[in-house]
Amino acid sequence: MTIHFMPLFMKKYTKKTIVLGIFILSSFLFTSFSFLQIATPVLAQTTKEIERSRLEAELAQLEKDIAEKQALLDNQKKNSGTIQKDVNILTTQIENAKLKIKAKQTTIKKLTGEITDKSITINVLSQKLFREKESLGQLIRKTNEIDDKNIIHILLGSNTVSEVYKDLDSFASIEESIKESLIEVQGTKKITETEKSNLEKKQDQEQDAKVALESQKKVVEKSETEKKQLLSISKQKEQAYQTILKERAAKRAQILAALFSLRDTAAIPFGDALKYANFASQKTGVRPAFILAILKQESAWGKDQGSCYLTDVNTGAGVGKNSGKSINNVMKPTRDVVPFIEITKALGRDPFKTLVSCPIGGYGYGGAMGPAQFIPSTWKIMQNKIANALGGGSPDPWNAKDAFMASALYLDDLGAGAGGYTAERKAACRYYGGGSICTSKTSPYGDQVMAKAKNIQEDMIDPLSNI
Repeated sequence: MTIHFMPLFMKKYTKKTIVLGIFILSSFLFTSFSFLQIATPVLAQTTKEIERSRLEAELAQLEKDIAEKQALLDNQKKNSGTIQKDVNILTTQIENAKLKIKAKQTTIKKLTGEITDKSITINVLSQKLFREKESLGQLIRKTNEIDDKNIIHILLGSNTVSEVYKDLDSFASIEESIKESLIEVQGTKKITETEKSNLEKKQDQEQDAKVALESQKKVVEKSETEKKQLLSISKQKEQAYQTILKERAAKRAQILAALFSLRDTAAIPFGDALKYANFASQKTGVRPAFILAILKQESAWGKDQGSCYLTDVNTGAGVGKNSGKSINNVMKPTRDVVPFIEITKALGRDPFKTLVSCPIGGYGYGGAMGPAQFIPSTWKIMQNKIANALGGGSPDPWNAKDAFMASALYLDDLGAGAGGYTAERKAACRYYGGGSICTSKTSPYGDQVMAKAKNIQEDMIDPLSNI
C-alpha cells in the first residue's frame, strides 16, 4: 500500500473539537447577523432622516431670509442720514440678527441630534468590535488545543484515512473562518475610528455655532439700545440727532487714530493696520480681527519686539538691551543664527544691533523677530511665500505690512482660514506651541487670543462698519 504523506504541520483534532468549533462559528455568525438587525431598525432610521430633512429645509429657508434682510440692510445704509431712516436700518439689522439667531439654534439642534447619533453608533461599534475579538479569540484557542501530532501518528491511530481527511477539511474550514473574522475585526475598527473623527468635527461645529449665537445676541442687544435712543428723539429735535451723528463721527475718528507703535517703523494708525489685516485676509481667508489679535498677543502690536541682542554666532548667546548683562540662549545656534544673519544683512540691518526676543524665564531659546515674533528659521522657510503674497521684493519681519501678511499665511497653514471659533483657537494654540491640539500649556494662550479677537471685532471693527 502506498502512503501519501501530508505536511507535518497539520494538526489532529477530534470530531468533538470539530463540532465545538462549528458551534462557536455558527454562534458568531448568528450573533453578528442578529446584531446588525438590532443596530439598524428601519423605522427609527426613517424617523431620524425625516427630522434631519426637516431641520435642513428650515435652515435653508432661514439662510434665504437672512440674505434678503442683509440685502435690504445694505440698501438702507446707502440712504442713511435721518432719524427714521436710521431707525429703519436698526430695525432691519435687529430682524436680520434674530433670523441668524434662529438659524444658529436650528443648526445647534441639528448638530446635537447628529452628535447623539454618532455617539450611539460609536458605542454600538465598540460593542461589536469587542464581541468579534472574543469570538476570534475562541476560534484561535480551539485551534491551539489540537495536539501537535504529525500525519504518521494520525494514520497509525484509530482513525480511518477518510476520517483523517474529514478532520483536515474541517481544520481548513476553521482556519478560513479565522481569516474572515480577522477581516471583519479590522473593518469594524476602521469604521469606528472614522466615526470618532466625524464626531469630533460635529462637536467643533456645535461649539462654533454656540459662539456665533452669543455674538448675534449681543448685536440684537446693542441695536435695540440704539433704536430706543433714536426713537426717544422727536422729529422736532433733529439738532439733537445731529449731535449724535457728531458723537459717532468723533468715536470713529478716535478708533482710526489708535496707534500701533511699531519699533523701526513709523507709528501706524489703526485704519492702516486694519487695511493691512484686510489685505492679508483677502489673500488667506483668515479673519482680520484674529490677525490683529495674534499680533497684539505676540508683541502688543509691536511695542514689545524683544529686548536682547545677539553677540555670539557660535553659541547663540547675547546681552540684555537694558541691563547689558550676558544672556545665554538668545538664539539657537544650529537652527536660527545663520538664517538671522542672512535676513538682517539682506535688509541692510546690523545683526548685532537688531533687537530680538529674550528666552522666557531662562528656558528654551529666544530670537523671535518683529511684531509677529517669527523665529529666523521659520521666516526663511516662508520667505518666498510671503514675498509672492506681497507682490515681490524682500519681506521684512520688522515691517508692519509684511508682519501682518506673514502671520496670516502661517495662521492659514495652521487651519485658521477655515473660520469659526474652534479652528481659530486651535490655530492660536499651534502658533504658540506647535502640536495639533490645544494642551494645558497652550490653551491659556489660545483663550487670550480669542478674547482679544472678540474685543477687537466688537469694539473697533464693527463700530467702523456700522458708523
